[in-house]
Amino acid sequence: MTSTAATAQYLRDLALLRRVRDRIDREYAQPLDVEALARGVNMSAGHLSRQFRKAYGESPYSYLMTRRIERAMALLRTGELSVTEVCFTVGFSSLGTFSTRFAELVGVPPSVYREEQAQATAGMVPCVAKQVTRPIRNKEARPSATT
Repeated sequence: MTSTAATAQYLRDLALLRRVRDRIDREYAQPLDVEALARGVNMSAGHLSRQFRKAYGESPYSYLMTRRIERAMALLRTGELSVTEVCFTVGFSSLGTFSTRFAELVGVPPSVYREEQAQATAGMVPCVAKQVTRPIRNKEARPSATT
């Protein structure tokens, strides 16, 4: 394969990966799995996972979980829904799985997060609040001041 052909294929793959990422962003609350995402762009699930990780630094499933948790964080800060309602609203089918994933990404269970963060972003512009409260995976988390 020539350099020009390889570059063209790489750019086509990036466009497909962007479509997958956009679909996840749009349909995060729907039941999505890597196989369905891959079928949507005519790739195998394995190829999609490898290419997505290479392009975005995390697997499609991990990206989906991050989007769901980000939305859950926003809903919990408003305090209008219960933790269970938030769980189902953002696309989880199990409260246990939601709580586990939430704690892995945020560092505290959803109920604790809601109590701590309810007033933390009051008066903050939503786009700034989203950036400030973006979940960080445990391996990326900064060391806490108490340790």
